[in-house]
Amino acid sequence: MTQRLPQSTSKEGVLHFIAENDVKILNLCHIPQDGRLKTLSFDATNHGKINETLEGGERVDGSSLFSFLEPGKSDIFIEPRPDTAFINPFSKTLTLNVLCNYLDAEGNPLQSAPQSVLVRAEKKLLGSSGITLKALAELEFYVISKRPGEPLFPANPDSNYHESSPFTRFEDLRNEIISTLSGIGITVKYGHSEVGQLADDDGEFFEQQEIELSPQNLTRMAESVAVSKWAIRNVCAKHEVSVSFAPKISLEHAGTGMHIHLCAVKGHKNIVADQHRSLSGEAQKIIGGTLKFAPSLCAFANPTPVSYMRFIARKESPIHICWSYRNRLALVRIPLWPRVKEEMRRKSECGETFEYRGSDALANSYLLFAGLALAADYGLTNPQEALRISEHLRVDGGDRKQRLKTLPFSCSDSARNLERDRQFYEADNVFPRKLIDKTIESLKSYEDGNLWQELKDKPDEADKMLKQYRHFG
Repeated sequence: MTQRLPQSTSKEGVLHFIAENDVKILNLCHIPQDGRLKTLSFDATNHGKINETLEGGERVDGSSLFSFLEPGKSDIFIEPRPDTAFINPFSKTLTLNVLCNYLDAEGNPLQSAPQSVLVRAEKKLLGSSGITLKALAELEFYVISKRPGEPLFPANPDSNYHESSPFTRFEDLRNEIISTLSGIGITVKYGHSEVGQLADDDGEFFEQQEIELSPQNLTRMAESVAVSKWAIRNVCAKHEVSVSFAPKISLEHAGTGMHIHLCAVKGHKNIVADQHRSLSGEAQKIIGGTLKFAPSLCAFANPTPVSYMRFIARKESPIHICWSYRNRLALVRIPLWPRVKEEMRRKSECGETFEYRGSDALANSYLLFAGLALAADYGLTNPQEALRISEHLRVDGGDRKQRLKTLPFSCSDSARNLERDRQFYEADNVFPRKLIDKTIESLKSYEDGNLWQELKDKPDEADKMLKQYRHFG
C-alpha cells in the first residue's frame, strides 16, 4: 500500500480509502505558531463522525496554538484538506493523516495564521509582478546517540562532509528518512552527511546530516519543512536516537542552518538566469530587496538566542549583509548552476537559483517565506533602489568587510529592526499588526542583547543554554 493518497483525492476519496482499507484512526494534523506538527485523533471506524469531520472540520483552542489569540475569543476551526492525506508510517495502528487549514469563528481563513500570511504574501508578489517564487530547503540536523566505544573507523571532527559508511554511523538512518519522506509525498533532492561529528564528555555522540528537499511553491515548501521535521524525529525515535535542528549544539563545532534556494518563475519560465545564462536583472532586484530587509528578516529566520550564536561562532555561517558568487560566507550566494543540456534546462523550472543562507530550522517557515516574498516584491517594484543596493553589496573577492553591515547579533537586535520595518510587513495587511506585536514581544523577552559577552568565558553556562534549545521548534 502506498503511503500517500493521490493529490486529487476528495473528501469522498478519503472516505472510500478509509472504508476499503479498514483504517482505524484519522488524524487531523495542523501547524501552528511554533511550526511543530500537531495532531487531533478520531476513531475512523465511526464513518458517520468521520464524514462530518471531513466536511466541517473541528473546533480547537486557538489560544493554546497562537500567542496572538486571546483566551476569551480563542475558538477556531481546523479544516481538513483531503488532497494532503497520507498513511502515518509510524503508527502501530493503521492511521491516516490529513493536514488542515485554520479558520476563524465565521469559517474564513484565520488572518493571523502563518499559512494565511504566506498566502497573502505570495498573492501580493504575483499580482504586482506576475512572478511566483519557488523554494527548496536544506534541512541540516544532528543525530544524537549514546557515545559508542572506541570506533573501528574514527573520523576527524568537522570533517564529515559527504563521508561514507563506515566513517559515518547514520547513513542507513538517513536513507530510511529519504524513503519515508518519499512515501508520504515529499520529494527529496538528495541527502548526505554534513561536516559535524563529535563526542562530548557526557557520553553523547553527535553526527550531522542533511536532507535537501526538491523545489515547490513557498506554501507547499513551508508545509514540507514542518512535516519533514516531524518525520525525521520519528525515524530517529524509532531507532532510539535523538535529533536536533538547533542552529548550535556546540560553540566549537559546525552549526546548523536551513539554507533556502529560490527561483523566480514567470510564465512557467525561471527568470533567475537571462538568455546568456547570467544572473538576470530581475534576480538582482530580488536580491537587492532581500538584502535591504535582511536585518528585520532575522526576526522570522532566527527566532531564538542560539540562532545568533551560530552567526557569532561563524563556521561557514553568514554575518555580513552582502551577496556573492560561490562564497559561502555571503548572506545571499549564487551557487554553481547545474551543467545540463539546453533541452533539459527548459524542462527544469528551478535549475538556476540563488541561496539565502541566514535562516535556521527553528524558524517558522511560513513567516520566513512570507518575509522573503515581500522582500522580493519590494525589489521588483522599486527597481532602481534594489539594483543600487545589489550593486553596492556585491562581493567578488578581496576584503570589503569594513564597508558591510552585519546581521543582528541577538533577538533584541532583530526586534528593533522589525519595529523599524514593521510598516513594510504590515502593508496591505499581509502581516497583521497583532502578529508583528507578538513577534517583537517574544524576541524582546529573551533579553539577550549582551548574551554573548556574558557567556563567552562561561562554557558551562553556554552549554546549558545550548541544551535548552536542542529540541525547540
